[in-house]
This record gives sequence, C-alpha cells and structure tokens, in this order.
Amino acid sequence: MSTTGRGLHGRVLDTLGPAITAGEYPPGSVLRTDELAQRFEVSRSVMREAVRVLESMHLVRSRRRVGVTVRPTAEWNVYDPQVIRWRLAGADRPRQLRSLTVLRSAVEPVAAGLAARHASPEQCAELTECALGMVANSRGHRLQGYLVHDIAFHRVILTASGNEMFARLGDVVAEVLAGRTEHEVMFEDPDPAAVTLHVQVAEAVREGDAERAERLTREITVGALRELDVLAP
Repeated sequence: MSTTGRGLHGRVLDTLGPAITAGEYPPGSVLRTDELAQRFEVSRSVMREAVRVLESMHLVRSRRRVGVTVRPTAEWNVYDPQVIRWRLAGADRPRQLRSLTVLRSAVEPVAAGLAARHASPEQCAELTECALGMVANSRGHRLQGYLVHDIAFHRVILTASGNEMFARLGDVVAEVLAGRTEHEVMFEDPDPAAVTLHVQVAEAVREGDAERAERLTREITVGALRELDVLAP
C-alpha cells in the first residue's frame, strides 16, 4: 500500500525514501529539513514527521545543528516492509530479490516442517484453501488473484510453525512475492510445477509429514531462485 494514504508526510516519503534507498543521497549526505520542506511545499512539522519515519527505519539520523544525515546501508532496517518495497522499486532490484529469496530458502522449509507438527486443524484448512485458490488463479494471466492466495499461503506456513520469529517474517515474504508480481519478475502464468508443490505442501502439513513438508517447500524456494536466473539475472 502506498504511503500517500498517510497524508502529506506520506507524499514526502514516497519520493524521499526511494531516493535514499536508490543511492541518490549516498550515505553521509546531509539533508536540511528547511530546504526539504520548501522543495516538497510542506510545513516543517510535516517534514519532521517524515524524517521521524525515516529515522525509525534507520535510513537517516537527525541531529541539531547538523541536519539529517543518511546512514550507511549496513545500518538500515532491511527487514522493514517499506524499505524492502522501496529497494525493489530501484535499480538494485535483482540483487535485492535474490537476497530476499535466499532468506526465504533458509527459513520457509524449516517453518513448513514445524507447521506439519504444530498446525491447528483451522490452519490446515486455511492452507488447503489458499493452495486451491492458487490453482484456480494459475491460468489466464491472473497474477493479481494468484498473488493474494500465494501471500496468504506463506503467511499461514510461517504462523503455523509456532515460532514467533518466523511468523514476524510474514510481511517480508509478502513484499517479496508482491514485488515479483508488481515489477514483472514472474512469468505470465505461474510455473505449474510450483503450483502443484504448494498443493502438496498443504497435504503434507495436513498429514503431519514434517520431512515431506520441508523437502517440498525447499523445492519451491529453489525454483524461485531459478526463475530469478531467467527473469532478473
């Protein structure tokens, strides 16, 4: 969702955030709040609110008599969904997608194995519903509909693992999946093999087969990395 829904400071963030993450303002750059307020034609209080949001993401540091300084990339909150969204919109998209997909490949298979052990009957039913929704939207260039069920599927896996740290990665995975679709790093129709794997993961979780759930989910993430080799080399 665009930050513009949060008012004037959202409009500032929609421009300034992507500019910082794209390197238009390199680390160490000093931005003056007054100058930014004039540039964006907003009040100083609106500009200060935008800066506070950027500070919460560790993108900048604000100090009196110094100004707003862009922080080194290593200090950014790279797990913040908005930071991920901005970075995926920039020129560094292929590397960012690969980095996030490697993260998924490390976490999601383990989460699926845990889900097979801990998922409630309601979570199993939801997972099956999501997988069937993916099947229903996997043909006819219906990527937006497919995306809704794909995101929901992976959220359930992470939550059903019973590990709160994995569950908190739901927003990160959602941004990766949404970014692939939004920036057309997807085939016009999803890979049929990947769709089938999601159905099989749902079955494995429902049956309590942790080893199979983990193995199949690893196949999904490996396939996602292969797709990046083709679509975002």
